[in-house]
Amino acid sequence: MRCGEAVAAGGGRLLLLLLPRGLLLLLGVCKALSLEIKASPKVRAFVGEQVSLQCSFKSNSPITESLTVDWTYRPLTGGQIESIFHYQSVPYPTTVGKFKDRISWVGNVAKGDASIAVQSPVMSDNGTFICSVKNPPDVYHNIPQTMLIVTERGLSFQLTSAVLLSILVFLPSIVVVVLLLVRMGRKFGVLKERKKSGCKKSSIEVSDEPEHTETDSCLGKLRGWFLNCVDTDEEDPY
Repeated sequence: MRCGEAVAAGGGRLLLLLLPRGLLLLLGVCKALSLEIKASPKVRAFVGEQVSLQCSFKSNSPITESLTVDWTYRPLTGGQIESIFHYQSVPYPTTVGKFKDRISWVGNVAKGDASIAVQSPVMSDNGTFICSVKNPPDVYHNIPQTMLIVTERGLSFQLTSAVLLSILVFLPSIVVVVLLLVRMGRKFGVLKERKKSGCKKSSIEVSDEPEHTETDSCLGKLRGWFLNCVDTDEEDPY
C-alpha cells in the first residue's frame, strides 16, 4: 500500500509539472494558427445608395484555394443569423432571402481584403454583419462585427427631375413678383412728386377753405392711384 501511494504521489507531481507546459504549448499552437481580422464597427449608409462593408485579415500561412470568407447577418430586431455570402476561389452571393442579388464581392484575398458591397440598401437592412475568414491551418480568429445603419439622406440638395421642374415653374413667378414690386415702387415715387406739386393750393384758397379740404383731396388722389394700380397696367399720365 505504501508503494502504491508513493507511485500515485509521484504521478501527481509529474502531472502538475507537465500541465503548465502543455497549456503553454497549446496556447503557442493556437497563436501560430490564428488570423487577425479587422472590420469597421459602425457603417452609415443612405437608402438606395451602395455601401461597402470593409473587412481585412492577416494570416501567418500562405493564401491557398482552401481560404474561405463568410459573411453573416443578424437583424437589428434580433432573430436568426442569416448567411449572405460565401467565398472560396470565387464569390458565392446568396440566392435567397432579403439580400438576394444585392451582395457583390469587392475584396481581394491576395491583399488580405474580404470586403463586400450591399446594393440598394433599405432601412430594414439595419443590423449586424459578421466577417469570418479561414485559411487552413489558420482557422482561429477574433469575430469582428459591423453595425449597419441605413437612413434617408435628409435635406441635402439633389438635382433630381422633380427639383428641376419646381425651379422651372417657380422661377418665372418670382421674376414677375419682383418686377411688379419695382413698378409699384416707381409709381409710388411718381405719386410723391405729384403730391408735392399738385396738392398745394394758393394762399387765397387756403384761407377760404377749411384745412381738412387739402388733406381729403390728397387722400382721395392716393386712394384713386392705388385702385388704378390694381385694376390696370397703364402708366399714370405725367
